[in-house]
Amino acid sequence: MTETPISRTIRRLFAGGGAIGLTILALPAPAQEVAPKPVPRVEITGSNIRRSEAETASSVITVNRADIERSGKATVAELLQTLAVDNQGSVPTTFGNGFAAGASGISLRGLGAASTLVLLNGRRMAPYGLADDGQKQFTDLNVIPTDAVERVEVLKDGASAIYGSDAIAGVVNIILRRDFQGNTVRFSRGATNDWDGKRTNVAFTKGVGSLDTDRYNVLFSIEYKKFDEIWYRDRADRDWIGRNDLRRWGYSADQALGGTGAILPGTGTAGNAINGNVRNPADPTNYYNRGNLAGPGFARTFPGAACSNFTSHPQGDPGGGCLIDASMQYNQIEPKQENLSFFLRGTMQLDPALQLYSEFNWYTSQTDTATTPSSVSASVGFPGGPVNNAVVQLGANHPDNPYFGTAARIRYLAADVGPRKSSIDSNFLRWLGGAKGTHYGWDWDSSLLFSHNHVNNNQNGFLQRDVAFALLDPTPANIATAAANSPAYAALPLGTVWRIAENAGLNSPAVYAALSPTIGNRANTKIGQIDFKATREFSGIPWLAGNLGLALGTEFRHEMTELLPTTGTERGNVIGLGYSAYSGARNVFALYGEGLAPLPFNVEASAALRYDHFTDVGSSYTPKFGLKWTPVREFALRGTFARGFRAPSPAENGVGGLAAFSTAADPVRCALGVTNACNPASVALITSPNPNLSPERSKSYTLGVIWDPLPRTSISVDYWKIKRKNEINQEQVDAAIAAGSVARDPGSVSGIPGDPGQITAVLTRYVNSAQSKVRGLDVDARYNHRLPEAWGNATFDVKYTHIFEWLRTERDGTSREFAGTHGNCDVTNCTGTPADRVNMRFGWDRNNLRVSANVNYRGVLENRFFRGDPSGCAVTFANGADAPNGCELASFTTVDLVVRWKPQQRWELFGSVQNLFDKIAPLDPLTYGAQAYNPLDYEGARGRFYTLGARYSF
Repeated sequence: MTETPISRTIRRLFAGGGAIGLTILALPAPAQEVAPKPVPRVEITGSNIRRSEAETASSVITVNRADIERSGKATVAELLQTLAVDNQGSVPTTFGNGFAAGASGISLRGLGAASTLVLLNGRRMAPYGLADDGQKQFTDLNVIPTDAVERVEVLKDGASAIYGSDAIAGVVNIILRRDFQGNTVRFSRGATNDWDGKRTNVAFTKGVGSLDTDRYNVLFSIEYKKFDEIWYRDRADRDWIGRNDLRRWGYSADQALGGTGAILPGTGTAGNAINGNVRNPADPTNYYNRGNLAGPGFARTFPGAACSNFTSHPQGDPGGGCLIDASMQYNQIEPKQENLSFFLRGTMQLDPALQLYSEFNWYTSQTDTATTPSSVSASVGFPGGPVNNAVVQLGANHPDNPYFGTAARIRYLAADVGPRKSSIDSNFLRWLGGAKGTHYGWDWDSSLLFSHNHVNNNQNGFLQRDVAFALLDPTPANIATAAANSPAYAALPLGTVWRIAENAGLNSPAVYAALSPTIGNRANTKIGQIDFKATREFSGIPWLAGNLGLALGTEFRHEMTELLPTTGTERGNVIGLGYSAYSGARNVFALYGEGLAPLPFNVEASAALRYDHFTDVGSSYTPKFGLKWTPVREFALRGTFARGFRAPSPAENGVGGLAAFSTAADPVRCALGVTNACNPASVALITSPNPNLSPERSKSYTLGVIWDPLPRTSISVDYWKIKRKNEINQEQVDAAIAAGSVARDPGSVSGIPGDPGQITAVLTRYVNSAQSKVRGLDVDARYNHRLPEAWGNATFDVKYTHIFEWLRTERDGTSREFAGTHGNCDVTNCTGTPADRVNMRFGWDRNNLRVSANVNYRGVLENRFFRGDPSGCAVTFANGADAPNGCELASFTTVDLVVRWKPQQRWELFGSVQNLFDKIAPLDPLTYGAQAYNPLDYEGARGRFYTLGARYSF
């Protein structure tokens, strides 16, 4: 028989053990002809109307339990982030040093995690307490218990007319099991080729009661995961992975991406050396290393400060600096994470027309991250303005000052304090209670929801500015400031100094306790919601070819968000750590309706309209329209138009602010001939909230075809376009620099006349940009071939997304095209916007054996901030040539192999090899989300990874 688009979608929907699908398959063959039973009606993400056809006018990817198992991924988050529709702005769990460390988020169409709405069983969850980039709130995918997942539906067009704010790019709806019976225990253990990064996963799921016979069902699932950390230093054999010093591949040690500790003669600039670089007071344009026994003007020399006493790293800095690779030594590919998730669902069928249900989710996790030791000179900002730490100096009488008798600026990497560490504890809970039934011809559903996320972040290894300044230069003013703010410093003997480098062993524990105490912050998000919706069909309406489907609903919710600043950052007192804090609350009221009309000639028309009122930003009306035409059973055309919106988050329009870091060149100093200023370098970025922000508005269009050209074959092709106006962004960093919205250090100057000094901070605010326009093409194709002689089935599945355009236009009319480039670097990780992403699966199954080979491809990227950037390539080699590979970041492809075998009915054994061919991620010197490789290519940094496991059902 020929499989139609409808039947094929029903098959997809219930593949992998869906309860309704299994019920259908289990029906006994009739003894005699009877009237056909009605096709079960299901609710599909993107519509409130239950229907027999799963293919709607909107394109939806359904990832069922079988797909999850065939992927070999350890979590739902990892699987979703490999999908071709995910792009720039997603938040990987491996980004341990980001604002939202410990969480994971998806970004459909590259529009950002805040513009992708994530639902659990069709309803919202409290967002993660720490906003991505200190701005964008998103839902943490890690809270989902993998074993409790029935399927994941990804709606690939705008859905604000159905779900309200945040659904501009699409919706990810995670649907958990609802009527499971039995017991399953699952265990898996994995490790890399280097026998590190071990992953342990243990899960137990139990379901009792049948809704059909017992009139109740209780589902219980608990899952434990532990992921061990992976250090860059344990990947020293993987070429450039984790390296800060890229001289071996043609880069210069004096670039921002070069070896830590380099000195740039004649520029007034030096890196932070592990033994200290000190500026000559008589010649402010030059720094000299403390280990230099012939330093010009040295009043003292320090043989113990010789670079060879601290590191065996290859030297050769022309400026005489002591080079190390701090990133390789201290940073992580992925942090240590341990979590426990719990899910409980109870359902009671009081009578055939009324059902009560309740859900409870609880998730707790701890993430431990580490990064390089703090420098003493990293400038920061806070809402009061920039804090210039470039002026830090060794006092005239500091015993480790080579210019003893005269104060001298110091550039020092505080390895004696140790790496900077964070311990992030997250607790998430969600309770839902409701009822649904059928009365007076209406199917209705109403619920009460409460969800809360609480995050604690404790940090060590960060330097207190006032104490560090007083310990390095104990002037009366510095001593008074530190004593007034730090009781631990006030308890030290008057005039105590911090001995550095080779003399650090002379410091007492009390010195370090005052210099680097434990600091921290905490965050809370809450959602309380009550909703009601009802749907029914109306027959006998003229001009319709069938029954009219209608859905109506209302919703009220309260949202609250609070992030307290990390101790000391509210006054800019933590060297190298920016300020992030926000607070806000609002109420949201919504009314919505939806209609589905079957028209003559096999045309289906749908329409939806939603009204939302926010107490902080006003009201919004969002419509959506769709058409689907099925001229023959094997072929259908579909299209949609929708408006969408995203209300500003409290981080954007509330109370607080953000002081972080970005990467930018300095065109003013570059034009004067200060060559190092031409390369991107880290700068402090101070961004203020804007209470006058308007919501983001969008229009989205889709046009597609569904075609079954052969039996057991399906193809869908969808063209899509999203135009977003009033986009909420930080002002562009380079635009702010060009406009002069910067703070500079006039003491860090070269010998070039007119040099204004190094940028210490860029001052921006959140603004409504003019618009972004994104358009592309999705291809989804599947083929299943029955092999001869009972050799089973061979399957092929491909998902391909191509982005034609990702154009951002500012208020002044200037525009930037990011598709296929490394931009937009003002969002998460600076991962770039690949124009092409592909997922392919080759599968074979026979009896109780299933084998899958999964191929994931990320396309090439121009190594430019945007297409046609007049500044040219974002990074250059030491000889000035465009880097890498002629200003092109190579594509990256990985192959994963997954095998599952059921030797007995109750037992299933499984194993996988991720990155089967152990491919190394391409060199990427621009991104800040990882070191020398793109976070999108994480598997190429980790290396080949093996997993073995078993599941027992009883």
